[in-house]
This record gives sequence, structure tokens and C-alpha cells, in this order.
Amino acid sequence: MSDPIAEKMQQGVDEGVFPGAVLLVSHQGRTVHHAAYGHACLLPDREPATVDTIYDLASLTKPIATATAAAFLVADGRFGLDDPLERFVPELTQDALKQATIRHLLNHSSGLPAWRPFYERIVPDGRKLREQPLSGRRAAIYDAIHREPLTEPVGARCVYSDLGFILLGEILERIVKQEWSAFCHGAIFPRLGASDMFYMSESGPPKEILLTGRRFAATEQDDWRGRMIRGEVHDENAAVMGGVSAHAGLFGTAVAVARAVSPWMAAVRGESSPIPASWAREFVRKQGIDPQGSWALGWDTPSNGLAGTPSSSGAYFSPGSFGHLGYAGTSVWIDPERDLLVVLLTNRVHPTRKNDKIRAFRPAIHDVIFKSVVK
Repeated sequence: MSDPIAEKMQQGVDEGVFPGAVLLVSHQGRTVHHAAYGHACLLPDREPATVDTIYDLASLTKPIATATAAAFLVADGRFGLDDPLERFVPELTQDALKQATIRHLLNHSSGLPAWRPFYERIVPDGRKLREQPLSGRRAAIYDAIHREPLTEPVGARCVYSDLGFILLGEILERIVKQEWSAFCHGAIFPRLGASDMFYMSESGPPKEILLTGRRFAATEQDDWRGRMIRGEVHDENAAVMGGVSAHAGLFGTAVAVARAVSPWMAAVRGESSPIPASWAREFVRKQGIDPQGSWALGWDTPSNGLAGTPSSSGAYFSPGSFGHLGYAGTSVWIDPERDLLVVLLTNRVHPTRKNDKIRAFRPAIHDVIFKSVVK
């Protein structure tokens, strides 16, 4: 009997959408598909992907680590979503940004630009990255964002911004008075039941993460660092920050991602969860700041009909669904109404990021999954 999901995933490998992938689908609390396809690495040698392959999760870091931390902290009364940023970062130079709020950062409506290649100025030669003190590199990134001119008025519209989340990470570090990776590994991931989620810092993973015999998916042949990237963060600005940032840097398997996000599904559905239901629902709610935007707070929502583009979740996920994408080829989508969770991890940037075939593949695979699984 044919399996439409497996056939579509193999088609993705055969057509060069990605070298390899792991797909995990959970429906009504039961894993209905969990399989690996293709290769974790093509160069210098081919290695097959397995369900235990560890992927660079890229921007899945934003909801899994940063939005989750923010939800816990706001629920604990450590700050308010509408507190102005100058309360936490008086060094900000843009008066408008001083009055923006944590809600604006989470919603990508702070007016900060999407991205800047800070790494090129801070460490011109990535091969010499570790010759510069890490504390100085991190401080240089933060200082650059403190001085960055806004490209939009605060609250005018949603512009997906790595810079906003890097700044949010700095703020959360100041609130908890702890280094970001240590805080996440000690206070966030265990509460989610996802202790196998981790940052791969310059000094290696946390001591409780055992990597013996485990394999990472390779990402890109990086001209800046002069090598194939594997087992270290792909994002260059995150690399300058030592592999640990609020916008990128997490690594994990498909199972680890599913564990980390399942409490969000449970909370939204009113089931037992470490995340308070009222705050979970607020974080996955489209905020209405930008009528043409699909962003909630650290999470995205289906964008069908917005700007004429199909949602990466396909055509069938309910309006109350939420998810996120990662640049390296990762994604997670959750449909609480259907009790459906889809984790797709790929290394589509291997060996080069000049491959955007996944844009069309993501909605297509989610449509196949929905038709195959939801009766």
C-alpha cells in the first residue's frame, strides 16, 4: 500500500529540495509518521539521515526558546508585554525604539530591520572568529542594534526581524540575570520536557547532552568561515555571539522539537501544560497590529490570502494554527483544533543556501499530510 507522505518526502530528496530530512507527524496524541529521508551530509562523504540526526533548528529558536521563556517570565510577573524597552535597555539611541515594547519585539513590529550583516564588520575573517574574546563580540552585536536606525515607525507593520529577537534576548538576560544558554537549559527546556534540546556554544553542548555516536546534519560550505558547517550554528551573527542567541542557535532532533512545542498545543487546547493557558493563547493570537501581517508573539499564523502568498502550512490548517520556519530548512506547524503537529527538519542549505525549492515544498507536504492523516 502506497504512503503519500513518504512518496512526497522522497520526491523532495529526488528533486533536490533538500539533501535529507526527518519528518514527524503527531495526530490526536499519537505519532503517525516519523521517518528519515536522504542524506545528513553530501560532502565530503555521503551519510544517510536517520531519525536521530541532529539539525540546526535556525529560527525555530525564536518560539522554542525565546517566546517560551518570555511566556513563562510574563506569567511569573517578571515584566509586562507592554513595558517600554528603555526600562531594560537605556542605551538605546533611537527615541522611538525606546518607547517600543516587548510585545512589539515578539510581534516583529518594532520598526527594526530584518537583518544586518554585523558579522562582516565585527569579525571580517570568520576563520579567526575565536581569536577575539566572546564577550567583546556579543557586546559589539548588542551595541550595533542599540544604534540601528528604524526602517518603519514602531507598530506600523510587521517586518520579521532577527535584530528584534537578538535585542529581546539581551533584555531577557538582564531580567533573569543569567547567561542565556544557562537559563534556557536550566529553567526552560526541562519545564517543557525537552532536556535534549540544546545550544551548541563555542565550548560545546551542555554537559548533560551526550553526543557520542550522534550525527549532525551538515549545512553550508561557508566562505566566511572557510569550511563546511556541521555541528556549529549556520547563522553568522549567531556565530559571532558564540553560537548562543535568542534568534538562532538551537539544535535538536525532530523528537526534541515535538517535545518542546507539545506543551504549547496542550495549553491552547486547555489540557495540562506548564505554560498557563491564558498566556499561551495570547502568544499564538494574531495581534492585529498589522492587518496584513500574520505574526502573533514569537509564533506565526497561517498567511493564506495575505500578500497573495500561500501559507507554508498549506491550505487546510485551521485559522487557529500556529508555527514557525527556520532558514536552514526547518519548520513546525501546530493545529490545536485538529490536534495535529508537524515537525519538518531539513538541511536545504547544504551545500549552498542558493536553493529555495523548499518554498513550494512546504505547503505541498502539509497538504499531503493533512489529507492523509486528518479524516
